[in-house]
Amino acid sequence: MPDTPKKEAAPPRPATTVLLLRPSRRGDTASPLEVFMVVRHHQIDSFSGALVFPGGKLEDADGDKRLRARSGGPENISDDELKFRIAGVREAFEECGVLLARKRGQKALIAAADLKPIEERWRAKLAKDEANILDLVEAEDLELATELMTPFAHWITPTFVPKRFDTWFFLAEAPEDQVALHDGSESTDSVWIGAEEAIDEAKAGKRTLVHATQKNLELLAEGGTVAGALAQAAKRKVITVQPWVETKDGKRYLHIPPDAGYRNLVREMPAQPGAVPQTGRSFRVAGCHDKNRLAPCRPAR
Repeated sequence: MPDTPKKEAAPPRPATTVLLLRPSRRGDTASPLEVFMVVRHHQIDSFSGALVFPGGKLEDADGDKRLRARSGGPENISDDELKFRIAGVREAFEECGVLLARKRGQKALIAAADLKPIEERWRAKLAKDEANILDLVEAEDLELATELMTPFAHWITPTFVPKRFDTWFFLAEAPEDQVALHDGSESTDSVWIGAEEAIDEAKAGKRTLVHATQKNLELLAEGGTVAGALAQAAKRKVITVQPWVETKDGKRYLHIPPDAGYRNLVREMPAQPGAVPQTGRSFRVAGCHDKNRLAPCRPAR
C-alpha cells in the first residue's frame, strides 16, 4: 500500500545533470568509458562527501530566447528541452571548467589554449551570479554545442523529500584537450572513474553514492564505451522516474518504474528516520542552502 504524504509535496525545481564521458585510454575509443564525478564539500548540509555528477538548478538566462541562435543542433528541439541543455553546458563549465562550445561559424570545439582566458574571465563570475550564460556567449561570440548533449534520464525527487527537483540527465563526450577539474567550493575532489568501479568502491565503503546516482551509473555501465553509451541513450526512450515508497510487512521500500530501463527496481529504505537509500557511509537528508547543488535535496546526480 503506498505511503500517504503527511503534507503537500513541494513543487520540483527544474535542474540539469551532466555526465561527461571519455575513453579510459586516451585515443582508444574501444576502451571502457570513464565518467567525470565530483565529491561534495563537507560544509554542504547533506550528503557531504557523496560522489555525484556535476549539475545544478536552471537559471532564468538559460531559457533566454536569444540563445537559440547561438545553440547547435536540430531546430526541432523544443524551447523547454533546449534550456535544460544550455544549463548543462553552463554547469559543466562552472563546476568542471569544460566548455562545450565553439567560436561562432566554426565546427571545432574551443581548444584548451583558447579556453584558458575565457575561463579566467567568466568561470568565477558565472558561479557567483555576477554574469550569466548569455553574457558569456555574446561577449566571446560563441555557439553552445548543445547538439552534443544526449538525453539520458529524467528523475523527479520523491514527494517525501523536503526540497524537490525535476532533473534531466545528459551525456556528453568531453573534449579531449580540455581538462576537467572540480571548482573547489561546491566540490572538494574530482575523479574520472569507470561506472562499475564507482559502484564497487561504494559497496566497499570507499565512496558514497545516493540512490539515483547509483542507478544511473548502472545504466551507464551497460554502454561499455563512450560510443556505446551515447548510442544506447540515443535509441532509448527516456521515461520519467519519480520514486515512491510502499510498505510491506512493516518495512518501507523505494520503487522506480519498470519501463524506465533500470534493473533492480525496488530497494529497502533505511530504518532510521531521515535516512535515504545510499551505498557507502550513511548520511541524513537536511535542508539545502547551496545555490546549485542538488544532491542534498534529491536522489539524483
